Amino acid sequence: MEAIYENGLYKFLAGSLNNFAWLYVLLPCVFVGGLYFTVGTRAIQFGRFGYAMKQTLGKLFDKKEAGHGAVTPLQAVTTALAATVGTGNIVGTSQAIAMGGYGAVFWLWLAALLGMVIKYAEATLAVEYRQRNEKGDWVGGPMYYIQNGMGKNWKWLGCAFCVFSACACLGTGNMSQANAIVGAFNNAIVAFNPDFANQNLVNWVLGIFLAVTTALVLFGGIKRIGSVTEKLIPFMSLIYVVATLIVIFGHLGNVGQAFGLIFRSAFTPQAVLGAGSGILLKNAVVWGLRRSAFSNEAGLGTAPIAHAAAECEGSVQQGLFGIFEVFMDTIVICTLTALCIIISGVEIEWGVKPGSGLIMAAFSTVFGNKFASLFIAIALMLFAYSTILGWSLYGTRCVEYLVGIRGGKVYQIIFIIVIVVGSVASLDFVWDIADTFNGLMAIPNFIALFALSPKVFKLTKDYFARVSK
Repeated sequence: MEAIYENGLYKFLAGSLNNFAWLYVLLPCVFVGGLYFTVGTRAIQFGRFGYAMKQTLGKLFDKKEAGHGAVTPLQAVTTALAATVGTGNIVGTSQAIAMGGYGAVFWLWLAALLGMVIKYAEATLAVEYRQRNEKGDWVGGPMYYIQNGMGKNWKWLGCAFCVFSACACLGTGNMSQANAIVGAFNNAIVAFNPDFANQNLVNWVLGIFLAVTTALVLFGGIKRIGSVTEKLIPFMSLIYVVATLIVIFGHLGNVGQAFGLIFRSAFTPQAVLGAGSGILLKNAVVWGLRRSAFSNEAGLGTAPIAHAAAECEGSVQQGLFGIFEVFMDTIVICTLTALCIIISGVEIEWGVKPGSGLIMAAFSTVFGNKFASLFIAIALMLFAYSTILGWSLYGTRCVEYLVGIRGGKVYQIIFIIVIVVGSVASLDFVWDIADTFNGLMAIPNFIALFALSPKVFKLTKDYFARVSK
């Protein structure tokens, strides 16, 4: 494995290219784009927040039937949430704190508030410019709103998004998820049996199990993915939220101090954490924004692929689900994870990317080591498995756009094999590569978002003019 880290290609992908995509493209675009769309939509994520929750959360479980080649709004949003509510909420939040200090949580929140309107724009455009594929399924996403919104001369940009996204799906939505699952189960096994020495065997068995169960769902198409996620997402989210609240109430006296640490170290992290931490303001900002994007995917262009398949009343109605997704994923679930870690007082190894061990240690302060390790292992498996399902759809749709439906089938086979690879690979290697392609696929997506922003603003204005009458 050391040879991989010394390889020039790896250093370029995880170093120079990664820094370019994140520091000089994605992060500025989240800030500038978020502010731009906030102004252009008259701050829809704030001024219309109550309306958005009423139209999404309030109607989420209304019984609806989807026509041929489509899924219900609930299935579309749970498929998108399946891809967003995953290891980013647990492992990603832990990494944001360890690499960026407590203040990274503040920047994670800020990115989410701006990300709400970005994801609203993405979902709105996805429905507005979607089309039927050869099988009669609704398909959409950045590649289609680039082609159908910006014109066929820009199709190359849509192809670039698909190439980056197909690669990112293998890393972000596959290898990193499988890697987190096996890491959590190894921690659980060691908690019950400290002398356990067959971790490699467990990794292989879990990897093969995940690959088989993913194949059973993936080959059934988007309707089968939607039927699984609409049952799995609400259940696993509720159980995790309840467990985090129990931990928080177990340390209720530390909540005020935790928020104080977050806000103070957001701007002076080293002063709060001590010079030995080595965490500067840049780290807090970058890691907070990185892990926010990894968690809620706002600006990456992936979630619109799921939203495009929804049987919905209109583009703006589906766009409102983008606001709901980011709120639930980052403002609610990531915040609960962060609070558990901070108020529990567990030791944090600053500057080192943790796996699931940090949140497991926080849960152990209330539930005990054995139960906490088992719960986190099961929670991560459900979270990460749902993410694998969501991103398998994204990667498939991108390859289908490039080379047709047959090519998508080949990609699905590769995707399933890579699950096993991710189960036995190095954690840092997996996350570094995933980070790079996450940043790259946001580039063509933001070009399209800015180019088509007048359409988003017009659709928003016209919709609320109608509903206000």
